[in-house]
Amino acid sequence: MDDVIQIDDEWYYAASSQRADSRSQVLKHGDTFVVLDLLGDIARTGLGEQGLYHNGTRHLSHWEVLIDDRRPMLLNSTMKEDNSVLVVELTTPDVHHGEELVLPKGHLSASRSMVVDGSSLYEHLQLTNYSMQELELDIVYQFGADYRDIFEVRGVKRSKRGELLPCQVDTNAITLKYRGLDDVIRQTDIQFDGNIQELVDSHCRMKVKLAPGEQKVLHATISCQTGEARYPVRSHSQVVQGIDDYFVRSQQTRAQIVTSNEEFNEWIQRSTADLMMLTSETEYGNYPYAGVPWFSTPFGRDGLITALQTLWMEPSLSRGVLAFVAATQATEVDSFCESEPGKIFHEVRRGEMAELGEIPFRRYYGTVDATPLFIILAAYYYRRTGELSFIEQLWPNIERGLEWIDTYGDPDGDGFLEYMRQNDKGLKQQGWKDSDDSIFHADGRDAEGPITLSEVQGYVYEAKILASELAGMLGRTGRSQELTRQAEELKKKFNERFWVERLGTFAIALDGDKRPCEVRNSNVGHLLWSGIVDSRLAPRVAATLLDERSFNGWGIRTIAKGEARYNPMSYHNGSIWPHDTAICAAGLARYGFREECLRIVGGLFDAASYLEWSRLPELFCGFDRLSGHGPTRYPVACSPQAWAAGSLFMLLQSCLGLQFSPAGPQIRVDHPSLPPFLQWVSINNLRVGDAVVDLTLRRHPRDVGLNVDHKEGEIEIVVIA
Repeated sequence: MDDVIQIDDEWYYAASSQRADSRSQVLKHGDTFVVLDLLGDIARTGLGEQGLYHNGTRHLSHWEVLIDDRRPMLLNSTMKEDNSVLVVELTTPDVHHGEELVLPKGHLSASRSMVVDGSSLYEHLQLTNYSMQELELDIVYQFGADYRDIFEVRGVKRSKRGELLPCQVDTNAITLKYRGLDDVIRQTDIQFDGNIQELVDSHCRMKVKLAPGEQKVLHATISCQTGEARYPVRSHSQVVQGIDDYFVRSQQTRAQIVTSNEEFNEWIQRSTADLMMLTSETEYGNYPYAGVPWFSTPFGRDGLITALQTLWMEPSLSRGVLAFVAATQATEVDSFCESEPGKIFHEVRRGEMAELGEIPFRRYYGTVDATPLFIILAAYYYRRTGELSFIEQLWPNIERGLEWIDTYGDPDGDGFLEYMRQNDKGLKQQGWKDSDDSIFHADGRDAEGPITLSEVQGYVYEAKILASELAGMLGRTGRSQELTRQAEELKKKFNERFWVERLGTFAIALDGDKRPCEVRNSNVGHLLWSGIVDSRLAPRVAATLLDERSFNGWGIRTIAKGEARYNPMSYHNGSIWPHDTAICAAGLARYGFREECLRIVGGLFDAASYLEWSRLPELFCGFDRLSGHGPTRYPVACSPQAWAAGSLFMLLQSCLGLQFSPAGPQIRVDHPSLPPFLQWVSINNLRVGDAVVDLTLRRHPRDVGLNVDHKEGEIEIVVIA
């Protein structure tokens, strides 16, 4: 291969080769995902995250197709609307044998179709000869596997690694193997279908003859295996058909949304497809994995918030999340993984480093907010579905969560939920802004723990209010009254201790000495969302969220411009996170700030319109918005990311004022509003209990009207104007 040069252990493309493109394509199914470049390759010199991963290990670190020992030219790289199939259209540059031009560019079509299913990556390569002469081509698949743990790929250094085992070569297949320090064998089986001339530990060479106008297809299947676990391997066509059937079935249970704006519809389609790709089947039900590539695993906080964002349109996802987190609720004290009885997990990992305890994340509980969020989701799930029997099953878990909040979560007994990491391998900051430097004082000094985060007190307030409601439904009157009393006391105390008059908003946290961290922050939007903010203070909080220091036209900065550690390129100190911005919008709507909510909806819609594939990433930079320019990307943001994709649906629910009650059952539309770029929104197949309705909300000069287009079953629809 003439355009790749190896120097020691590094690979470089010659300056004359085709320029690399930093954009990636992602395919995922269950616990397997692949990050490819636009050509469909995992290139030697590609981005560090490229690879085929299974159960937290990179099973393929190199995968390239060469035609006559050259990289082909990219024509187009497109993902199917539902994210299931990547199609890459390629051709060759001018191909010379010596001085003779044997194949002019643009006369050979090479079309790659790639899909992930189970633990396998399937590739279908279709070659078509559009020249007037017979072609004889060498097709070479180059491959390699480094079996690095996902944390190694992210940059964590290990003093020791396992060993690569000898390859096993068959007539048309090869097996790459690695024995980890955990004594588990991880292997990659690669099977080829074609006229194989050579198959060794680094490549497979095939010969293809094509008459003028002739078309031939080659197949390659890469399957990952951890230990003895095996997944069925099917044909490319069977996999594609199976995925199509799955998407048809899923549409029958999920509400379908269409609007008057085609660009907005593209955002809806992309967000829906991203959520479906990130959702994995577990033994407890479906669970949205947090994001690709770094967080393709269950996260407690992320899963719970994603479920809350999408509950109104797809309650089955919330049911799976609730069942999963209840089943994995901590039952013992373990300082290494930071578990305590009643606590909800932060993340679950399955790679070699997690199995060995080199990192504490095999099942890690270092999060302060997942437990109250679990209780909140359970209550909203009941409001949405009326499934009291399921809530009765969850009630012991809810009570254990409430007990953890009041005991382990409040060791000094001051009525606030706080955290302090229990070992030096765990997370220093354990709220959603979990960068080490994210909690600080006005002068930039670190806040020393234990840390009492503002928004977490809001979550606890909402959790106790809603748990009181559930306790009443279950006939536990005394418990219901006690929870209401606790919530009211917390609200009063919070508004007194966290309010910073000179800022006109709430402190982001209290430090270990109970001194407020007086920093303007986006967490206050979560406080509005939870309802803990005193109504007399809400207008000032809303004003700080929408001023130019916080709202940059795309979204709300995590830390306001001008604060000591403000940096628009940081992870948590000035960047914009779509899910955070959407929660702020929901909080504004809860307190009646409809116009402010619509401004935020418009900002995130504009951002999605500028971004490729209308996909909101995990976060983007918080620079000031420039006229005619899109937002600035954060270089290593996960994309797709579940709660970024779910943000759209929370925004829609907020501006439409959609609420549900099992009594009746009932759908309430409370003071609906629409941004100026939406004339109407249709919601079809909205299922509540045994009823199903189709609704259209249409904007008029002074209000938004609702029309019931179709209704089956008993359901009450109430509009509050």
